[in-house]
Amino acid sequence: MTKVSSMKFIKLFFLYSILLLPQFSTAQTDWLIQPIQQKANINIQDNYIELNNGLAKRIFYIGPNIACIDYTNLSNGQQLLRSIEPEARVVMDGQMYNIGGLIGQTEKAYLIKGSEKKLLSDKNAFQFKGYHIDTIAHYIQWKSTTWNSNKKQAKGKSIRFDFIAPNNHLSNLTISVHYNLYDGIPLITKWIEIKNNGEQKVKINRVVNEVLGLVEEESAVVGKPEVMKKQHGIYVETNYAFNNAMRYDISDQTTHWKIDSSYTSQVNYNYETPCLLEIYPERAPGIELAKGETFTSVRTNELLMDSYDRQRRGLMLRKMYRTIAPWTTQNPIFMHLVSKNDEEVKAAIDQCVATGYEAVILSFGSHLNMEDSSQKNIIKWKTLADYAHQKNILLGGYSLFSSRRISDADDVIDIKTGKPGGAFFGNAPCFGSKWGLAYRDKIKYFFKQTGFDIWENDGPYPGDVCASTVHPGHKGYDDSQWRQMEIQKDLYKWLNERGVYINAPDWYFLDGTHKIAVGYREVNFSLSRAQQKIINRQNIHDGTIEKTPSMGWGFVPLTKYQGGGEDAVLEPLQDHLEDYEQLMMQYYGAGVQACYRGPRLYDTDKTRVKVQSVIDWYKKYRSILNADMIQLRRADGRDWDGWLHVDPALPQKGLMMLFNPTNETITRTIQLPLYYTGLKDKATIAAKGNTSKIYTMNRAYETSFSFTLAPGAYEWFTIE
Repeated sequence: MTKVSSMKFIKLFFLYSILLLPQFSTAQTDWLIQPIQQKANINIQDNYIELNNGLAKRIFYIGPNIACIDYTNLSNGQQLLRSIEPEARVVMDGQMYNIGGLIGQTEKAYLIKGSEKKLLSDKNAFQFKGYHIDTIAHYIQWKSTTWNSNKKQAKGKSIRFDFIAPNNHLSNLTISVHYNLYDGIPLITKWIEIKNNGEQKVKINRVVNEVLGLVEEESAVVGKPEVMKKQHGIYVETNYAFNNAMRYDISDQTTHWKIDSSYTSQVNYNYETPCLLEIYPERAPGIELAKGETFTSVRTNELLMDSYDRQRRGLMLRKMYRTIAPWTTQNPIFMHLVSKNDEEVKAAIDQCVATGYEAVILSFGSHLNMEDSSQKNIIKWKTLADYAHQKNILLGGYSLFSSRRISDADDVIDIKTGKPGGAFFGNAPCFGSKWGLAYRDKIKYFFKQTGFDIWENDGPYPGDVCASTVHPGHKGYDDSQWRQMEIQKDLYKWLNERGVYINAPDWYFLDGTHKIAVGYREVNFSLSRAQQKIINRQNIHDGTIEKTPSMGWGFVPLTKYQGGGEDAVLEPLQDHLEDYEQLMMQYYGAGVQACYRGPRLYDTDKTRVKVQSVIDWYKKYRSILNADMIQLRRADGRDWDGWLHVDPALPQKGLMMLFNPTNETITRTIQLPLYYTGLKDKATIAAKGNTSKIYTMNRAYETSFSFTLAPGAYEWFTIE
């Protein structure tokens, strides 16, 4: 490339970098960097109700019935709605009913302001009765007993719309639609409640708690819905997700993008543009609502996105979790103990005290059995928990639920065969069986009696349906998924509100769990330590784009795990101190806790000093290390890789980790992106927090940064 063409390329790249940054008016700042001052508010004027927090606006019109007529992302001015739809939809006793909404809109491509006044009520829909405004009430009364970066529950406003039935057959039913609008984030949570005030049972076949006619963001003349892009201006997440993918988008059970054949001006020749969003679980609820019972739907969280950039969208998602599930910011420092007797547990507790660790989790394969409710077992583990608490150490343990065979009477029954089988793990217990309900009660009893602090729940309920008609926890096949999910949610909520920290390998964050795997393949821990270093950094990079560092855990096999030779493990620890230190620095430098699985944290005083020094470093920079991560370069073994933590509200605006996986010394100059640090013109960057240098930032909030790394080395830098 010639000098002229090279300079032209640099200028074009610079301009492109500026275009990638979020665009805001001069009167508005980026809410991801500087909190906006406007609070969530609900305004009533004439026949209009407006939810507005300065970032998101949703307006409802009260006419013959109530309907949403405006849904705007105030960060970029995007209007999300093209058509009026019902507030919700239910199927009861086999009959479908709309909740609210207006009919008569003939053009579905857009909605002209004021046209709602000409629309009519659907006489067969539930009719709007009134509303109630309040502050947000928290559905989990979170209790934290560990370190966390966000100690506050979300604030904002809520509104409830009440509806009455359109006919006498359903006159004893009351349906309420709830909205939460939060301070400081373009997020609205929606759910509905159905209360049976009558004498007769009502069969609820399906509950669609959100229906939105959304503006399409892809216009294709031909093409099926499944191959076309879906709406990007809104992200939706509910508390109904499972399948062990350890990612929400794959675990989601509720998001349905449908076609709208009444939208006749769309460009798709066969009217197959996926532009109608409906939220409901496919296999739920299927329940009978008895006299006096209230059914509560899934909670739909709607986050308005102002960018297509994956990094920024990830930051917005992480802000959502910090807001509505603040317990996910808890991040205790723990080891994974493999024990054979009580003395090894005490020794591990003592080693935690000596090194600065905060918790011991008895791993799978240890001598802990939480299902043993005998007085002897309870006394033993209470004694050990008391010993740990006297030394300010948390104690927890592992318990397996789903991927195991119990009995023909208690296992999930396959509807095709009428026999056990057909579950996610082949054979698995039903949470609604006698054994499943007893398991729940035994776990509660164990934690209540022993004072344990952490529950590692492996194989949690993965959404299995069960055709049994004799299990006490559900009626039959139709309600089996919903009822089992309720049992599991109740257990997690109960533990969370007692201050118990929960690791669970499935997406139950919004119902009280704290941590999931960052994402890995277990057999990779039988690979060499050199391979594990690079692969672990790949897992960290990939697993922290949509999750906060505290939401994921990694793994370090101190002893043999899943096979592998001597080069795969760290024991004897004193012989592999360099690898031990780097594996710790990688994980702690990412803010990700790893399961250091083995019988001990150190074997010599030299090892103890090394472990303690890493923990001291982590605690010194704990706040910034638990902050959001900007992925700089994914590890590939060919060149440098690294990441950058950012938080404009902290003294350290950033902390960067850089790694050299090669066998050669490398010197590189990179354009370091500092936009999300909140710094404007200059940045002070210090190697290992000591030797500092002031750097000037360009208009893309970048600075040219040079570094040199020895073969296999790493380095860290603070940014202020």
